[in-house]
Amino acid sequence: MKISMKFNWVLTLLILILACSPKPSETIVSKRPNIIFIMSDDHAYQAISAYDKRLIQTPNIDRLASMGMLFTNASVTNSICAPSRATILTGKHSHLNGKVDNHFHFDTTNITFPQILQQAGYQTAMFGKLHFGNNPKGFDQFKILPGQGAYYNPEFITKYEGNITVNGYVTDIITDMTLYWLGNERKEDQPFLLMYLHKAPHRSWLMAERHLEEFTNRTFPEPATLFDDYSGRTSPAAEAEMNILKHMSWAGDHKVFPELMDELGIPEIGFDKPRYEFEYSRFDASQMENFRRAYGKVNEAFAKVYPSMTDEEKMRWKYQRYMQDYLGTIQAVDENMGRLLDYLEANGLMENTIIVYTSDQGFYLGEHGWYDKRFIYDESFKTPLLISWPGKVKAGSRSDELVQNLDFAQTFLEAAGIQAPSDMQGESLIPILTGQNDKWTRDAVYYHYYEYPAEHMVNRHYAIVTKDYKLVHYYYVEDQWELLDRNKDPLELKNFYDDPAYVEIKADLHRRLAALREKYQDNTAISQRYIDEFMKDALDGKVFGVSKEKAYEIMQRRERGTER
Repeated sequence: MKISMKFNWVLTLLILILACSPKPSETIVSKRPNIIFIMSDDHAYQAISAYDKRLIQTPNIDRLASMGMLFTNASVTNSICAPSRATILTGKHSHLNGKVDNHFHFDTTNITFPQILQQAGYQTAMFGKLHFGNNPKGFDQFKILPGQGAYYNPEFITKYEGNITVNGYVTDIITDMTLYWLGNERKEDQPFLLMYLHKAPHRSWLMAERHLEEFTNRTFPEPATLFDDYSGRTSPAAEAEMNILKHMSWAGDHKVFPELMDELGIPEIGFDKPRYEFEYSRFDASQMENFRRAYGKVNEAFAKVYPSMTDEEKMRWKYQRYMQDYLGTIQAVDENMGRLLDYLEANGLMENTIIVYTSDQGFYLGEHGWYDKRFIYDESFKTPLLISWPGKVKAGSRSDELVQNLDFAQTFLEAAGIQAPSDMQGESLIPILTGQNDKWTRDAVYYHYYEYPAEHMVNRHYAIVTKDYKLVHYYYVEDQWELLDRNKDPLELKNFYDDPAYVEIKADLHRRLAALREKYQDNTAISQRYIDEFMKDALDGKVFGVSKEKAYEIMQRRERGTER
Protein backbone atom coordinates (compact mmCIF):
# COMPACT_ATOMS: atom_id res chain seq x y z
CA MET A 1 0.00 0.00 0.00
CA LYS A 2 2.81 2.41 0.87
CA ILE A 3 4.66 1.53 -2.36
CA SER A 4 1.51 2.11 -4.38
CA MET A 5 0.88 5.50 -2.76
CA LYS A 6 4.49 6.53 -3.38
CA PHE A 7 4.27 5.41 -6.98
CA ASN A 8 1.04 7.35 -7.50
CA TRP A 9 2.59 10.47 -5.94
CA VAL A 10 5.61 10.28 -8.24
CA LEU A 11 3.42 9.62 -11.27
CA THR A 12 1.20 12.59 -10.41
CA LEU A 13 4.28 14.81 -10.03
CA LEU A 14 5.65 13.71 -13.41
CA ILE A 15 2.30 14.39 -15.08
CA LEU A 16 2.17 17.87 -13.55
CA ILE A 17 5.74 18.63 -14.69
CA LEU A 18 5.03 17.46 -18.21
CA ALA A 19 1.74 19.36 -18.36
CA CYS A 20 3.35 22.61 -17.25
CA SER A 21 6.46 22.28 -19.41
CA PRO A 22 6.44 23.89 -22.83
CA LYS A 23 6.97 21.86 -25.95
CA PRO A 24 10.59 21.74 -27.17
CA SER A 25 9.93 24.29 -29.91
CA GLU A 26 8.26 26.63 -27.40
CA THR A 27 11.28 26.35 -25.10
CA ILE A 28 13.56 27.43 -27.92
CA VAL A 29 11.34 30.33 -28.90
CA SER A 30 11.05 31.53 -25.30
CA LYS A 31 14.82 31.76 -25.08
CA ARG A 32 15.36 33.06 -28.60
CA PRO A 33 13.13 35.96 -29.58
CA ASN A 34 11.78 36.60 -33.02
CA ILE A 35 13.35 39.68 -34.61
CA ILE A 36 11.49 42.05 -36.93
CA PHE A 37 13.76 44.71 -38.39
CA ILE A 38 11.83 47.50 -40.08
CA MET A 39 13.76 50.11 -42.02
CA SER A 40 12.65 52.94 -44.26
CA ASP A 41 14.95 54.77 -46.65
CA ASP A 42 15.84 58.40 -45.85
CA HIS A 43 13.19 58.72 -43.13
CA ALA A 44 14.12 61.81 -41.13
CA TYR A 45 13.47 61.64 -37.40
CA GLN A 46 11.77 65.06 -37.77
CA ALA A 47 9.10 63.27 -39.81
CA ILE A 48 7.98 60.97 -36.98
CA SER A 49 5.55 62.55 -34.55
CA ALA A 50 7.06 60.64 -31.60
CA TYR A 51 10.11 62.88 -32.22
CA ASP A 52 8.51 66.04 -33.62
CA LYS A 53 4.83 66.79 -34.16
CA ARG A 54 5.22 69.84 -36.41
CA LEU A 55 5.26 68.14 -39.81
CA ILE A 56 3.21 64.94 -39.71
CA GLN A 57 1.36 62.58 -37.41
CA THR A 58 2.60 58.96 -37.49
CA PRO A 59 0.36 57.18 -34.96
CA ASN A 60 1.42 53.66 -35.91
CA ILE A 61 5.16 54.28 -35.71
CA ASP A 62 4.43 56.10 -32.46
CA ARG A 63 2.74 52.91 -31.21
CA LEU A 64 6.13 51.27 -31.25
CA ALA A 65 7.55 54.14 -29.19
CA SER A 66 4.78 53.71 -26.63
CA MET A 67 5.43 49.95 -26.50
CA GLY A 68 9.20 50.25 -26.06
CA MET A 69 12.16 52.61 -26.18
CA LEU A 70 12.80 55.70 -28.32
CA PHE A 71 16.44 56.68 -28.89
CA THR A 72 17.18 60.40 -29.21
CA ASN A 73 20.88 60.08 -30.03
CA ALA A 74 20.91 57.20 -32.50
CA SER A 75 23.20 57.79 -35.47
CA VAL A 76 24.88 56.21 -38.46
CA THR A 77 28.55 55.64 -39.23
CA ASN A 78 28.28 56.87 -42.84
CA SER A 79 25.17 58.74 -43.98
CA ILE A 80 24.44 57.21 -47.36
CA CYS A 81 22.14 54.36 -48.33
CA ALA A 82 24.10 51.26 -49.33
CA PRO A 83 27.03 51.79 -46.93
CA SER A 84 24.60 52.14 -44.03
CA ARG A 85 22.95 48.85 -44.97
CA ALA A 86 26.33 47.14 -45.25
CA THR A 87 27.27 48.38 -41.77
CA ILE A 88 23.98 47.09 -40.37
CA LEU A 89 24.46 43.64 -41.90
CA THR A 90 28.15 43.22 -41.02
CA GLY A 91 28.52 45.15 -37.77
CA LYS A 92 31.62 46.80 -39.23
CA HIS A 93 32.56 50.32 -40.27
CA SER A 94 32.59 51.05 -44.00
CA HIS A 95 36.36 50.97 -44.41
CA LEU A 96 36.43 47.36 -43.16
CA ASN A 97 33.34 45.96 -44.87
CA GLY A 98 34.44 47.69 -48.10
CA LYS A 99 31.12 49.36 -48.95
CA VAL A 100 32.31 52.93 -48.40
CA ASP A 101 29.94 54.53 -50.92
CA ASN A 102 27.19 53.81 -53.43
CA HIS A 103 29.76 53.43 -56.22
CA PHE A 104 31.82 50.41 -55.25
CA HIS A 105 30.33 46.92 -54.97
CA PHE A 106 29.67 45.21 -51.66
CA ASP A 107 32.22 42.52 -50.82
CA THR A 108 30.07 39.41 -50.63
CA THR A 109 32.72 37.53 -48.64
CA ASN A 110 31.56 39.52 -45.61
CA ILE A 111 29.75 37.44 -43.01
CA THR A 112 26.41 39.02 -42.08
CA PHE A 113 24.30 38.61 -38.97
CA PRO A 114 21.38 37.02 -40.95
CA GLN A 115 23.78 34.27 -42.06
CA ILE A 116 24.76 33.63 -38.46
CA LEU A 117 21.15 33.59 -37.27
CA GLN A 118 20.16 31.27 -40.11
CA GLN A 119 22.97 28.84 -39.25
CA ALA A 120 21.81 28.95 -35.63
CA GLY A 121 18.30 27.81 -36.52
CA TYR A 122 16.45 31.02 -37.29
CA GLN A 123 14.05 31.14 -40.22
CA THR A 124 15.00 34.25 -42.21
CA ALA A 125 13.18 36.43 -44.72
CA MET A 126 13.71 39.81 -46.41
CA PHE A 127 11.15 41.91 -48.29
CA GLY A 128 11.71 45.33 -49.86
CA LYS A 129 14.77 47.42 -50.54
CA LEU A 130 18.26 46.02 -49.99
CA HIS A 131 19.89 48.41 -52.52
CA PHE A 132 22.92 46.31 -53.39
CA GLY A 133 23.27 42.81 -54.79
CA ASN A 134 20.54 40.52 -56.01
CA ASN A 135 21.10 37.42 -53.89
CA PRO A 136 21.27 38.35 -50.20
CA LYS A 137 23.05 35.66 -48.20
CA GLY A 138 21.49 34.11 -45.15
CA PHE A 139 17.83 34.26 -46.20
CA ASP A 140 15.40 31.38 -46.63
CA GLN A 141 13.07 33.71 -48.54
CA PHE A 142 13.49 37.11 -50.14
CA LYS A 143 11.76 39.43 -52.57
CA ILE A 144 13.82 42.58 -53.06
CA LEU A 145 13.69 45.63 -55.28
CA PRO A 146 16.46 45.95 -57.87
CA GLY A 147 18.63 48.89 -56.85
CA GLN A 148 16.49 51.86 -55.85
CA GLY A 149 13.31 50.21 -57.04
CA ALA A 150 10.16 52.00 -58.22
CA TYR A 151 7.17 53.43 -56.37
CA TYR A 152 4.56 52.21 -58.87
CA ASN A 153 4.22 48.74 -60.39
CA PRO A 154 7.69 47.73 -59.18
CA GLU A 155 9.87 44.81 -60.19
CA PHE A 156 11.21 42.40 -57.58
CA ILE A 157 14.12 39.99 -57.58
CA THR A 158 12.90 36.84 -55.83
CA LYS A 159 14.52 33.73 -54.48
CA TYR A 160 12.14 31.24 -56.06
CA GLU A 161 10.10 33.03 -58.75
CA GLY A 162 12.76 34.84 -60.75
CA ASN A 163 12.13 38.50 -61.56
CA ILE A 164 8.51 39.56 -61.18
CA THR A 165 6.49 42.77 -61.62
CA VAL A 166 3.67 43.55 -59.21
CA ASN A 167 0.95 46.07 -59.98
CA GLY A 168 0.29 48.62 -57.28
CA TYR A 169 2.07 50.91 -54.83
CA VAL A 170 5.42 49.71 -53.51
CA THR A 171 4.83 50.38 -49.79
CA ASP A 172 1.59 48.41 -49.86
CA ILE A 173 3.13 45.60 -51.90
CA ILE A 174 6.13 45.12 -49.59
CA THR A 175 3.72 44.90 -46.67
CA ASP A 176 1.50 42.41 -48.52
CA MET A 177 4.53 40.19 -49.10
CA THR A 178 5.59 40.50 -45.48
CA LEU A 179 2.16 39.63 -44.09
CA TYR A 180 1.79 36.71 -46.52
CA TRP A 181 5.08 35.27 -45.31
CA LEU A 182 4.06 35.64 -41.68
CA GLY A 183 0.73 33.97 -42.32
CA ASN A 184 1.70 31.26 -44.77
CA GLU A 185 5.44 30.56 -44.81
CA ARG A 186 6.57 31.20 -41.25
CA LYS A 187 7.39 28.00 -39.35
CA GLU A 188 5.88 28.04 -35.88
CA ASP A 189 8.56 25.75 -34.47
CA GLN A 190 11.41 28.17 -35.29
CA PRO A 191 12.30 31.68 -34.18
CA PHE A 192 12.50 34.04 -37.13
CA LEU A 193 14.34 37.07 -38.45
CA LEU A 194 12.14 39.21 -40.70
CA MET A 195 13.62 42.23 -42.50
CA TYR A 196 10.80 44.52 -43.72
CA LEU A 197 12.48 47.25 -45.76
CA HIS A 198 10.67 50.19 -47.38
CA LYS A 199 11.76 52.15 -50.42
CA ALA A 200 9.88 55.20 -49.14
CA PRO A 201 10.59 57.99 -48.51
CA HIS A 202 13.53 57.90 -50.95
CA ARG A 203 13.70 60.37 -53.84
CA SER A 204 11.85 60.74 -56.22
CA TRP A 205 8.88 61.04 -53.92
CA LEU A 206 5.69 59.52 -55.30
CA MET A 207 2.89 59.14 -52.78
CA ALA A 208 0.06 56.65 -53.05
CA GLU A 209 -2.97 57.69 -55.10
CA ARG A 210 -5.14 57.77 -51.98
CA HIS A 211 -2.98 60.56 -50.49
CA LEU A 212 -2.64 62.84 -53.51
CA GLU A 213 -5.55 65.15 -52.81
CA GLU A 214 -4.78 65.63 -49.13
CA PHE A 215 -1.04 66.23 -49.32
CA THR A 216 -0.92 68.43 -52.42
CA ASN A 217 -3.14 70.84 -50.48
CA ARG A 218 -1.21 70.89 -47.21
CA THR A 219 1.15 73.62 -45.97
CA PHE A 220 4.06 72.95 -43.63
CA PRO A 221 6.14 75.13 -41.26
CA GLU A 222 9.53 76.19 -42.56
CA PRO A 223 12.73 75.27 -40.69
CA ALA A 224 14.64 78.13 -39.07
CA THR A 225 17.66 77.57 -41.32
CA LEU A 226 15.86 77.31 -44.67
CA PHE A 227 17.81 80.34 -45.95
CA ASP A 228 21.18 79.39 -44.46
CA ASP A 229 24.01 81.20 -46.30
CA TYR A 230 26.67 78.72 -45.05
CA SER A 231 28.86 81.47 -43.58
CA GLY A 232 30.73 80.80 -40.36
CA ARG A 233 31.65 77.22 -41.22
CA THR A 234 34.05 75.36 -43.46
CA SER A 235 33.79 75.60 -47.25
CA PRO A 236 32.25 72.10 -47.87
CA ALA A 237 28.87 73.35 -46.62
CA ALA A 238 28.82 76.04 -49.31
CA GLU A 239 30.14 73.70 -52.02
CA ALA A 240 27.50 71.01 -51.52
CA GLU A 241 24.95 70.62 -54.31
CA MET A 242 21.75 69.80 -52.46
CA ASN A 243 20.12 73.19 -52.03
CA ILE A 244 16.37 73.01 -52.55
CA LEU A 245 16.25 76.12 -54.74
CA LYS A 246 19.36 75.48 -56.82
CA HIS A 247 19.52 71.72 -57.14
CA MET A 248 16.06 70.14 -56.86
CA SER A 249 14.58 69.55 -60.29
CA TRP A 250 11.33 71.13 -61.42
CA ALA A 251 9.79 68.14 -63.17
CA GLY A 252 11.65 65.21 -61.62
CA ASP A 253 11.22 66.37 -58.03
CA HIS A 254 8.39 68.92 -57.95
CA LYS A 255 6.11 67.44 -60.64
CA VAL A 256 6.02 70.55 -62.83
CA PHE A 257 4.85 69.11 -66.14
CA PRO A 258 7.61 69.18 -68.79
CA GLU A 259 5.28 70.91 -71.24
CA LEU A 260 4.67 73.68 -68.68
CA MET A 261 8.41 74.06 -68.17
CA ASP A 262 8.75 74.62 -71.92
CA GLU A 263 5.87 77.07 -71.96
CA LEU A 264 7.31 79.12 -69.08
CA GLY A 265 10.91 78.82 -70.28
CA ILE A 266 12.12 77.06 -67.12
CA PRO A 267 15.57 75.47 -67.62
CA GLU A 268 16.17 71.93 -66.44
CA ILE A 269 18.14 71.21 -63.28
CA GLY A 270 20.21 68.05 -63.37
CA PHE A 271 18.38 64.90 -64.44
CA ASP A 272 15.13 66.82 -64.58
CA LYS A 273 12.81 65.71 -67.37
CA PRO A 274 14.49 62.26 -67.66
CA ARG A 275 13.80 61.63 -63.98
CA TYR A 276 10.16 62.60 -64.53
CA GLU A 277 9.80 60.39 -67.59
CA PHE A 278 11.41 57.40 -65.88
CA GLU A 279 9.06 57.54 -62.91
CA TYR A 280 5.82 58.28 -64.71
CA SER A 281 6.30 55.90 -67.61
CA ARG A 282 5.54 53.19 -65.08
CA PHE A 283 1.97 54.34 -64.42
CA ASP A 284 -0.96 52.44 -65.82
CA ALA A 285 -3.82 54.49 -67.32
CA SER A 286 -5.75 54.86 -64.07
CA GLN A 287 -2.69 55.82 -62.05
CA MET A 288 -1.68 58.40 -64.64
CA GLU A 289 -5.17 59.88 -64.66
CA ASN A 290 -5.14 60.31 -60.89
CA PHE A 291 -1.64 61.76 -60.95
CA ARG A 292 -2.47 64.27 -63.71
CA ARG A 293 -5.64 65.29 -61.95
CA ALA A 294 -3.91 66.06 -58.62
CA TYR A 295 -0.80 67.70 -60.03
CA GLY A 296 -2.73 69.45 -62.77
CA LYS A 297 -4.13 71.71 -60.06
CA VAL A 298 -0.64 72.31 -58.69
CA ASN A 299 0.67 73.16 -62.16
CA GLU A 300 -2.23 75.47 -62.92
CA ALA A 301 -1.62 77.51 -59.75
CA PHE A 302 2.13 77.54 -60.34
CA ALA A 303 1.79 78.81 -63.92
CA LYS A 304 0.01 81.93 -62.65
CA VAL A 305 2.68 82.96 -60.14
CA TYR A 306 5.97 81.74 -61.62
CA PRO A 307 6.66 84.68 -63.98
CA SER A 308 6.74 87.15 -61.08
CA MET A 309 8.36 84.96 -58.41
CA THR A 310 11.55 86.05 -56.64
CA ASP A 311 14.21 83.51 -55.68
CA GLU A 312 12.95 83.65 -52.11
CA GLU A 313 9.42 82.87 -53.27
CA LYS A 314 10.68 80.03 -55.48
CA MET A 315 12.55 78.57 -52.51
CA ARG A 316 9.44 78.69 -50.37
CA TRP A 317 7.31 77.15 -53.13
CA LYS A 318 9.84 74.38 -53.72
CA TYR A 319 10.07 73.64 -50.00
CA GLN A 320 6.30 73.19 -49.75
CA ARG A 321 6.20 70.93 -52.80
CA TYR A 322 9.08 68.90 -51.41
CA MET A 323 7.35 68.43 -48.06
CA GLN A 324 4.01 67.55 -49.65
CA ASP A 325 5.49 64.69 -51.65
CA TYR A 326 8.06 63.49 -49.10
CA LEU A 327 5.59 63.41 -46.22
CA GLY A 328 2.91 61.93 -48.45
CA THR A 329 5.08 58.86 -48.96
CA ILE A 330 5.55 58.56 -45.19
CA GLN A 331 1.79 58.51 -44.68
CA ALA A 332 1.69 55.16 -46.49
CA VAL A 333 4.64 53.85 -44.47
CA ASP A 334 2.82 54.65 -41.25
CA GLU A 335 -0.44 53.07 -42.45
CA ASN A 336 1.37 49.88 -43.38
CA MET A 337 3.23 49.87 -40.10
CA GLY A 338 -0.24 49.73 -38.53
CA ARG A 339 -1.16 46.73 -40.68
CA LEU A 340 1.90 44.85 -39.45
CA LEU A 341 1.41 45.70 -35.77
CA ASP A 342 -2.26 44.74 -35.98
CA TYR A 343 -1.31 41.37 -37.47
CA LEU A 344 1.28 40.68 -34.79
CA GLU A 345 -1.18 41.53 -32.02
CA ALA A 346 -3.99 39.47 -33.55
CA ASN A 347 -1.75 36.43 -33.95
CA GLY A 348 0.02 36.43 -30.60
CA LEU A 349 3.40 37.40 -32.01
CA MET A 350 4.14 40.46 -29.89
CA GLU A 351 5.29 38.94 -26.63
CA ASN A 352 8.49 37.24 -27.72
CA THR A 353 9.41 39.52 -30.61
CA ILE A 354 11.95 42.31 -30.84
CA ILE A 355 10.58 44.97 -33.19
CA VAL A 356 12.92 47.66 -34.50
CA TYR A 357 11.96 50.71 -36.56
CA THR A 358 14.74 52.80 -38.04
CA SER A 359 16.02 54.46 -41.21
CA ASP A 360 19.25 53.90 -43.10
CA GLN A 361 20.13 57.48 -42.12
CA GLY A 362 18.55 60.85 -41.46
CA PHE A 363 17.53 63.41 -44.07
CA TYR A 364 17.37 67.17 -44.49
CA LEU A 365 13.86 68.55 -44.63
CA GLY A 366 14.89 72.06 -45.59
CA GLU A 367 17.33 72.57 -42.72
CA HIS A 368 20.30 74.55 -44.05
CA GLY A 369 18.28 74.90 -47.23
CA TRP A 370 19.03 71.28 -48.05
CA TYR A 371 17.51 67.97 -49.04
CA ASP A 372 19.45 64.65 -49.02
CA LYS A 373 21.94 63.59 -46.31
CA ARG A 374 25.74 62.78 -46.23
CA PHE A 375 26.96 65.49 -43.84
CA ILE A 376 27.78 65.06 -40.15
CA TYR A 377 25.17 67.67 -39.21
CA ASP A 378 22.39 66.24 -37.04
CA GLU A 379 19.54 65.94 -39.55
CA SER A 380 21.72 63.64 -41.65
CA PHE A 381 23.87 61.98 -39.00
CA LYS A 382 21.08 61.12 -36.57
CA THR A 383 18.49 58.52 -37.42
CA PRO A 384 15.18 57.46 -35.86
CA LEU A 385 15.36 54.36 -33.71
CA LEU A 386 12.48 52.76 -31.80
CA ILE A 387 12.70 49.29 -30.24
CA SER A 388 9.99 47.20 -28.61
CA TRP A 389 10.54 43.95 -26.71
CA PRO A 390 7.69 43.24 -24.27
CA GLY A 391 8.85 42.07 -20.88
CA LYS A 392 12.40 43.24 -21.57
CA VAL A 393 12.10 46.90 -22.63
CA LYS A 394 10.12 49.31 -20.49
CA ALA A 395 7.14 50.70 -22.38
CA GLY A 396 7.37 54.41 -23.18
CA SER A 397 11.05 54.68 -22.21
CA ARG A 398 13.66 56.93 -23.83
CA SER A 399 17.43 56.87 -24.12
CA ASP A 400 19.92 59.56 -25.07
CA GLU A 401 22.87 57.17 -25.27
CA LEU A 402 25.18 57.35 -28.29
CA VAL A 403 24.10 54.28 -30.25
CA GLN A 404 24.72 53.54 -33.93
CA ASN A 405 23.62 51.35 -36.79
CA LEU A 406 26.93 49.60 -36.13
CA ASP A 407 25.30 48.04 -33.05
CA PHE A 408 22.36 46.15 -34.55
CA ALA A 409 24.22 42.97 -35.50
CA GLN A 410 25.65 42.36 -32.05
CA THR A 411 22.37 43.30 -30.37
CA PHE A 412 20.43 40.70 -32.35
CA LEU A 413 23.07 38.02 -31.88
CA GLU A 414 23.19 38.55 -28.10
CA ALA A 415 19.38 38.47 -27.92
CA ALA A 416 19.52 35.10 -29.72
CA GLY A 417 22.19 33.80 -27.35
CA ILE A 418 24.89 33.73 -30.04
CA GLN A 419 28.47 34.85 -29.57
CA ALA A 420 29.24 37.61 -32.07
CA PRO A 421 32.33 37.29 -34.28
CA SER A 422 35.34 39.03 -32.77
CA ASP A 423 35.78 41.31 -35.79
CA MET A 424 32.37 42.97 -35.37
CA GLN A 425 32.86 46.51 -34.11
CA GLY A 426 29.54 47.49 -32.57
CA GLU A 427 28.24 47.10 -29.03
CA SER A 428 25.09 45.23 -28.06
CA LEU A 429 22.23 47.50 -27.02
CA ILE A 430 20.86 44.88 -24.62
CA PRO A 431 22.15 46.69 -21.49
CA ILE A 432 20.35 49.89 -22.50
CA LEU A 433 17.20 48.06 -23.54
CA THR A 434 17.01 46.15 -20.26
CA GLY A 435 17.74 49.09 -17.97
CA GLN A 436 21.36 48.19 -17.16
CA ASN A 437 22.83 51.50 -18.26
CA ASP A 438 25.79 51.09 -15.91
CA LYS A 439 27.06 48.41 -18.31
CA TRP A 440 27.00 50.85 -21.26
CA THR A 441 30.31 52.72 -21.42
CA ARG A 442 30.42 54.39 -24.85
CA ASP A 443 30.89 58.16 -24.64
CA ALA A 444 31.71 58.95 -28.29
CA VAL A 445 31.01 57.61 -31.78
CA TYR A 446 32.98 57.64 -35.02
CA TYR A 447 31.73 58.81 -38.42
CA HIS A 448 33.31 58.68 -41.89
CA TYR A 449 31.80 59.80 -45.23
CA TYR A 450 33.57 59.00 -48.52
CA GLU A 451 31.58 59.67 -51.70
CA TYR A 452 33.27 62.70 -53.31
CA PRO A 453 33.41 64.00 -56.00
CA ALA A 454 29.98 62.66 -56.92
CA GLU A 455 26.31 63.56 -56.85
CA HIS A 456 25.63 66.34 -54.29
CA MET A 457 29.34 67.11 -53.92
CA VAL A 458 29.68 66.62 -50.16
CA ASN A 459 33.35 66.53 -49.27
CA ARG A 460 34.94 63.52 -47.60
CA HIS A 461 35.13 63.84 -43.83
CA TYR A 462 35.50 61.89 -40.63
CA ALA A 463 34.52 62.91 -37.10
CA ILE A 464 34.16 62.14 -33.45
CA VAL A 465 30.78 62.92 -31.90
CA THR A 466 30.04 63.16 -28.18
CA LYS A 467 26.84 64.30 -26.51
CA ASP A 468 28.32 67.81 -26.33
CA TYR A 469 30.59 68.28 -29.36
CA LYS A 470 31.53 67.24 -32.87
CA LEU A 471 35.08 67.48 -34.19
CA VAL A 472 35.09 67.09 -37.97
CA HIS A 473 38.00 66.78 -40.42
CA TYR A 474 37.31 67.55 -44.08
CA TYR A 475 40.27 66.04 -45.85
CA TYR A 476 39.48 66.20 -49.56
CA VAL A 477 39.65 68.55 -51.46
CA GLU A 478 40.49 70.97 -48.69
CA ASP A 479 42.14 70.20 -45.34
CA GLN A 480 39.73 71.85 -42.90
CA TRP A 481 38.57 71.28 -39.34
CA GLU A 482 35.21 72.07 -37.79
CA LEU A 483 34.24 72.08 -34.11
CA LEU A 484 30.53 72.15 -33.35
CA ASP A 485 29.06 72.85 -29.91
CA ARG A 486 25.87 70.79 -29.76
CA ASN A 487 24.54 72.59 -26.67
CA LYS A 488 25.41 76.22 -27.39
CA ASP A 489 24.65 75.98 -31.13
CA PRO A 490 22.00 73.26 -31.68
CA LEU A 491 21.28 74.51 -35.23
CA GLU A 492 24.96 73.91 -36.08
CA LEU A 493 25.65 77.25 -37.72
CA LYS A 494 29.07 78.11 -36.28
CA ASN A 495 32.54 76.62 -36.37
CA PHE A 496 34.23 77.04 -32.96
CA TYR A 497 37.50 75.42 -34.03
CA ASP A 498 39.57 78.62 -33.83
CA ASP A 499 37.75 80.07 -30.83
CA PRO A 500 40.30 80.54 -27.97
CA ALA A 501 37.66 79.45 -25.47
CA TYR A 502 37.72 75.93 -26.99
CA VAL A 503 41.48 75.29 -26.92
CA GLU A 504 41.33 72.62 -24.22
CA ILE A 505 38.15 71.07 -25.58
CA LYS A 506 39.67 70.91 -29.05
CA ALA A 507 42.84 69.25 -27.78
CA ASP A 508 40.83 66.65 -25.89
CA LEU A 509 38.65 65.90 -28.91
CA HIS A 510 41.71 65.53 -31.15
CA ARG A 511 43.18 63.03 -28.70
CA ARG A 512 39.93 61.07 -28.47
CA LEU A 513 39.43 61.11 -32.25
CA ALA A 514 42.89 59.62 -32.77
CA ALA A 515 42.05 56.91 -30.24
CA LEU A 516 38.76 56.11 -31.99
CA ARG A 517 40.47 55.85 -35.38
CA GLU A 518 42.95 53.41 -33.87
CA LYS A 519 40.18 51.45 -32.14
CA TYR A 520 38.19 51.08 -35.36
CA GLN A 521 41.32 50.45 -37.47
CA ASP A 522 40.88 53.47 -39.72
CA ASN A 523 43.78 55.59 -40.95
CA THR A 524 45.01 57.94 -43.67
CA ALA A 525 46.47 55.14 -45.80
CA ILE A 526 43.10 53.40 -46.05
CA SER A 527 41.38 56.68 -46.95
CA GLN A 528 43.96 57.38 -49.65
CA ARG A 529 43.47 53.95 -51.17
CA TYR A 530 39.74 54.58 -51.48
CA ILE A 531 40.43 58.03 -52.98
CA ASP A 532 42.81 56.59 -55.57
CA GLU A 533 40.36 53.88 -56.64
CA PHE A 534 37.42 56.28 -56.76
CA MET A 535 39.23 59.05 -58.65
CA LYS A 536 40.41 56.59 -61.28
CA ASP A 537 36.79 55.71 -62.02
CA ALA A 538 35.69 59.35 -61.81
CA LEU A 539 38.31 60.41 -64.35
CA ASP A 540 37.04 57.63 -66.61
CA GLY A 541 33.49 59.00 -66.32
CA LYS A 542 32.22 56.00 -64.34
CA VAL A 543 30.92 57.84 -61.25
CA PHE A 544 27.26 58.85 -61.20
CA GLY A 545 26.63 62.57 -60.92
CA VAL A 546 30.12 63.83 -61.84
CA SER A 547 31.62 64.36 -65.29
CA LYS A 548 35.18 63.50 -66.24
CA GLU A 549 35.87 67.22 -66.56
CA LYS A 550 34.54 67.91 -63.06
CA ALA A 551 36.62 65.09 -61.62
CA TYR A 552 39.75 66.50 -63.28
CA GLU A 553 38.98 69.96 -61.90
CA ILE A 554 38.63 68.51 -58.40
CA MET A 555 41.91 66.65 -58.73
CA GLN A 556 43.68 69.84 -59.81
CA ARG A 557 42.21 71.73 -56.84
CA ARG A 558 43.51 69.03 -54.54
CA GLU A 559 46.99 69.23 -56.00
CA ARG A 560 47.08 73.01 -55.67
CA GLY A 561 45.90 72.74 -52.06
CA THR A 562 48.61 70.19 -51.29
CA GLU A 563 51.27 72.46 -52.80
CA ARG A 564 50.20 75.31 -50.49
